[in-house]
Amino acid sequence: MKIHFIGIGGIGISGLAQYMLFQGHEVSGSDIADTVITQKLRKLGISVTVPHDASAITDQDLVIHSAIIRPDNPEIVEANAKGIEVLARREALLRILDTSKVYSVAGAHGKSTTTAILTAIMEGSAIIGAESKAFGSNVRYNPQSDVMLFEADESDGSFINSNPHCAIVINAEPEHMEYYDYNYELFYDSYKTFIKSAPCRVLNAEDPFLSKLVDEIEAEWLYPSRDITDIEFVLIDDEPHTRFKLKDLGSFDVWGFGKHIALDASLAILAAHESMDIETIREKILTFKGIKKRFDIVGSQKGSVIIDDYGHHPTEIRATFESVKEYALLKGFDKITAIWQPHKYSRTIDNLEEFIKCFEGAQELIILPVWSAGESSREIDFKEKFKGYNLIMADNVTRANNTITIIKDKEVLKTLDKGLIIGFGAGDLTYQIRGTA
Repeated sequence: MKIHFIGIGGIGISGLAQYMLFQGHEVSGSDIADTVITQKLRKLGISVTVPHDASAITDQDLVIHSAIIRPDNPEIVEANAKGIEVLARREALLRILDTSKVYSVAGAHGKSTTTAILTAIMEGSAIIGAESKAFGSNVRYNPQSDVMLFEADESDGSFINSNPHCAIVINAEPEHMEYYDYNYELFYDSYKTFIKSAPCRVLNAEDPFLSKLVDEIEAEWLYPSRDITDIEFVLIDDEPHTRFKLKDLGSFDVWGFGKHIALDASLAILAAHESMDIETIREKILTFKGIKKRFDIVGSQKGSVIIDDYGHHPTEIRATFESVKEYALLKGFDKITAIWQPHKYSRTIDNLEEFIKCFEGAQELIILPVWSAGESSREIDFKEKFKGYNLIMADNVTRANNTITIIKDKEVLKTLDKGLIIGFGAGDLTYQIRGTA
């Protein structure tokens, strides 16, 4: 088929586009701007046009679009006029994944890490919402296997359509509530539908919502507080690793620091154990090397380390920041500087009190302008709300070698080249802190 993807620069849509390309389809796409992702897609042979324009629609058989694309998008209008079938991503999943044995990972946070760990353990194809460092992409294609390791997305309800053989749920914390019209019953019912549609289920029994299902749903339940024991943080070849024991299955080492890493790994181990022996799992998990933008060490020299992290929800940031403190301790750093680019006005305002708490332990906090992700601007008094921190309000940062420069009104406020420096955000901070902005 000839398939065109509108919004192909998004990590989720780009994953589907690559997977369909590898399956032998002719793939094209469009987005509003060129990015690192669109450049990579072009190198794979995918034709990507910028910006959206009706001329991109020619003789395709199918058009697939991301959730944020509006019905008046010129390419959708043109496709409809030409009688070409148009599907939203969530609808397209029903076809793309209909013949796969899907291990589908869901939750408000931890999905990418859990899916990437599962991908390290199991053979099969994979579509992840982040780039795995082990194979340098967010997609792996294995035509010899019907297994699909898939990061499912609740933001548009599409996880329900992921055809799960195994539903793995890390947590069911309310997120993307605007999609569910702030109807919590609808949100939680979607999770129940997702879980019940899978014959195999691996669930975190200590999540507030999932805990209510323990007596209702047959599953492999994980009780982190008692099933994951003897957690310790170790450096293996100077790389961060978490060591832990899981139930009666023995000890495991997994790349990364933190109790949340042990939780993500444990869910992946239990899902894989349905079809694999535990010794193979113990060996394979060592091939996980982390994912891009999650506790991603992007600069290191004597006296300083720079870390890029995608964390944009307070629960994620808090968990990662606890790991950062452990890492700083092991590396002998006495200063932690956090750089935060808030993501979306709605998320920032809805969770403001939790955001205020999650940077505790930072010797310095730098806050950049909100990355709006298309939302209208809203007033947030960061100076007042975060006055308990050693706070700097800045416009952007730049990077040269292992030095970060903080800029406000085009003037240099200060430079950072000592201690542990970590950036949090799902906007363009990742490019600023890597020096590729």
